[in-house]
Parts: sequence; C-alpha cells; structure tokens
Amino acid sequence: MPKNQQQKDAQNYLLPEVVSKIKNLELIARFIVEGFLVGLHKSPFHGFSVEFSEHRQYMPGDNIRDIDWKVYGRTDRYYIKQYEEETNLKAHILVDISGSMGYSSHAISKIQYARYLAAAFSYLLLKQRDAVGVTLFSDKIHRHLPPKSTNSYIKFLLKELDRATPQQSSTAVSQTLHTLAEKVKRPGLVILLSEFLYEDADKILEGLRHFRYYNHEVLVFNILDPNDRFFDFSDEATFVDMETGEELKTQPFLIKQSYRKLVDSFYEELRNECYRMQVDFQNVLTTDSFDKALMRYLIKRKQLY
Repeated sequence: MPKNQQQKDAQNYLLPEVVSKIKNLELIARFIVEGFLVGLHKSPFHGFSVEFSEHRQYMPGDNIRDIDWKVYGRTDRYYIKQYEEETNLKAHILVDISGSMGYSSHAISKIQYARYLAAAFSYLLLKQRDAVGVTLFSDKIHRHLPPKSTNSYIKFLLKELDRATPQQSSTAVSQTLHTLAEKVKRPGLVILLSEFLYEDADKILEGLRHFRYYNHEVLVFNILDPNDRFFDFSDEATFVDMETGEELKTQPFLIKQSYRKLVDSFYEELRNECYRMQVDFQNVLTTDSFDKALMRYLIKRKQLY
C-alpha cells in the first residue's frame, strides 16, 4: 500500500464516526494515537518523538558519562538519559459519567467520546513513560485508579473506562474537584473530561482553583454534543432533563436565539476565568476529530519541559 494511503487510513481513526465502529477500547486507543502521531509529521511539531521522551538534549556542564551512546548512534545527537524523578509526569484523567453524558444526536454520545479520548490519553502517556491514573465521577467518585507508569497498567485503566456508563445522578463537578484536589496534592497534570451545562460557573471555577492552589497543571475539555452547543432542533419537541427527569414542551425556534446567547456567555466566562488562572479550557464537540484535544495536550506537555 502506498505510504500516502497508509497515512490517510491512519488519520481516519481520528474521526469519532470511524472509531465508534470498533468494539475493542485498546484498539481504539492505539489507532487514535497512531493516527495522531502520523499527523504530527505534517505539523509544526514534526520531530516530536515519543520514543525518546525519557531523554533530554546534552547541555554544557552535563556529565559525559550520562550520554546515551545508543541514542547518539541512531540520531547523531547527544542526549542525556534522565532519572525517573525528572521524567515521570503524574497525570490524573477525570471522566464525568453523570446522566447527561449519555446524550447523543448522532453516532456517539458524550460519554463514549470521553471514554475514547481518555483511553487515547492513557495510551499516549504510558507510551511516553509517564504515570497516569483515571477517576470516574458524577455526584461522587465512583472509581479512582492512582497514577502508575508501568505498561501493563493500561489494561486496568481501559477495563474501568470500558465499563463506564452514565449514572442516574446529577453532575457535581465542583464537589469532585475539591475532593480530588485534597486527595492528590503532589503537583501533576489534571485532565478533566466533562460537560458544564448543569452547574454554576463560579462553583466550577472554585474547584479548578483548588487544583491550581496545589500547583497542578490543568487541561479542561468541555465535551458537548452539537445540539448542546447550537440547539439545532426544528420541530416542536418535549425536552427531558437526563439528570432530573424534568420535562419542557416547546417550539425550539422560539428559544433558540436566547439559548445560544446564554450558552455563549456562560462559556466565555469560563474560558476567560480559566485563562486568568492559567488553566487550559477548550470546548470539544463529539463530532470533532480527536487530534484537536490531543494537540492541546501535546502543547501543554511541551510547556512543562
């Protein structure tokens, strides 16, 4: 098969509608990451190497006995092999499994998208010799797997993600953030996969500030169905709150403009306040290619080293 065709096939696995047809979560994670890495060769990040992420370039004053000569033989460059405490980033992936995450207007739901993305992050972090853990939450913490860096750990993480289903409970992002911030005080990377339509912005921001208080780096991915964001309903409909069961019968076109205005204002407030506290905030639609979120992670990781 021609190289260009192989690259095209690999990058197809960054599309949600493609990976949703695969049943094995480990395959999904691997395909997403491989498709992402293929795409890096065409980006400003060309040359980024997962393989040598445990090395740093030789600097004047370094002990030449620490030079990895095997790497020199392959790259013709001098690299120092770092010690474990220099390389191990501890990452905590927080996945919202509240009732509203089960909504979908197309191929995959918000919780499916979050599971796929969390699996890809886990696979990529472990491939980079970093430590990664996963926490599943709604109005409480359902499962907490602490960060580890062994390759075999991926099976435990993916097993929990694979079993994650929407709970019959409301979202309580701020409450969970406060609980976890006290639980994991050692500075690391927090990746939050949730949707913020059921909680006040002030409460969410206070939870994020708690992590920043302990010097965690924070990446927030607000996962939305296109209908959450744009309210593209046409016919008269009865809307049912997936967390409370409350019903509202209305003509969508009568409230569409007001809805969009409120949602835009809400996310603008979140984005601006996150920027002020140096938290990365990004809206992600369940129709978006997975490389959008993975690139944000890569940019953040390069900033940390």
